[in-house]
Amino acid sequence: MSTSTQHSAEDKGFSASFPRKKFTTQDLMGNSREVVIEHGGEEYRLRITSNQKLILTK
Repeated sequence: MSTSTQHSAEDKGFSASFPRKKFTTQDLMGNSREVVIEHGGEEYRLRITSNQKLILTK
């Protein structure tokens, strides 16, 4: 028998008491189809696909 545990954002050190920032893709991307986001010393690429979907890769 296997059990599964669901983790909430609070389990990971986040708190619902902090406001969430909201950005449009226009705010983030401007006229580009790809941007680089630096997080924890690593670079991540956020891009808009030809089907208008967002993909985040390391």
